[in-house]
Amino acid sequence: MDDPRVTPARPEVAAKYLEGKVKAARFVEGEVFEVSEAIAPVRRAPALDAEQLTQALKGERVTIYDRNGEGFAWGQLGSDGYVGWLPDSALARPSASPTHKVTALTTLAFPGPSIKLPPVMSLPMGTRVTIAREDATFAVTSEGHHLPRQHLGPLDARAPDFVAVAERFVGAPYLWGGKSAFGIDCSGLVQISLASAGIGCPRDSDMQRDGLGRTLSASESKHLQRGDLLFWKGHVAIVRDDDTIVHANAHHMATVIENTSEAIARIKAAGSDVVAIKRL
Repeated sequence: MDDPRVTPARPEVAAKYLEGKVKAARFVEGEVFEVSEAIAPVRRAPALDAEQLTQALKGERVTIYDRNGEGFAWGQLGSDGYVGWLPDSALARPSASPTHKVTALTTLAFPGPSIKLPPVMSLPMGTRVTIAREDATFAVTSEGHHLPRQHLGPLDARAPDFVAVAERFVGAPYLWGGKSAFGIDCSGLVQISLASAGIGCPRDSDMQRDGLGRTLSASESKHLQRGDLLFWKGHVAIVRDDDTIVHANAHHMATVIENTSEAIARIKAAGSDVVAIKRL
């Protein structure tokens, strides 16, 4: 059965490329937009109080297949294929192709070449931007926003250690469906960290469990390595070393570094055992 999280199909409408594979009243080609706000929520239903499934970051492409006429558009993210409802106000016609990405945890976009000016927005790690020119210590986007040059890297920049990227999020608040230092969940932390190292990664922890790396045997699991991934039902953590993991979790309501055996015992007491250990 096709996973509805990454299959743009509802009884009313579906993507044209699914014609003959799914049932829908009509099939549409879809239209590509880009996210124009710093962070756009992707929701389960077209309502402000609907569950946030994930987030789309500024510069990301989204294929829109339907609109409800009340401020919401339904489509599929270009990055990981996730499907959901986005606010129409967060979408714009695609501009020039992105040239750079934000490599800092967050950066500020200034309206001119001075850090004394009030910033126009905060942009999280992974945001894709189009740089038109440089102005002293700033890189200037096609919109005229001035970003600190040291907070940017080329699109193909690769962090050498994705675990070190995850460690930079320590203290970030936990947010269901979150993908930034303003709020992040367990699988979002894994996805953003791996993406910064140039490794493609699906969005949710069960997708990551099924799609990343190889499963360690019982004997291998006794000797965890930095970068191994621990999976529970509905949760994932990143191994730092022999004794600790880093993970975003609702128990601490934050991204934390925690003793591995203590975390396993705590989560087991809450009703869940480790279901897999994967090595990339």
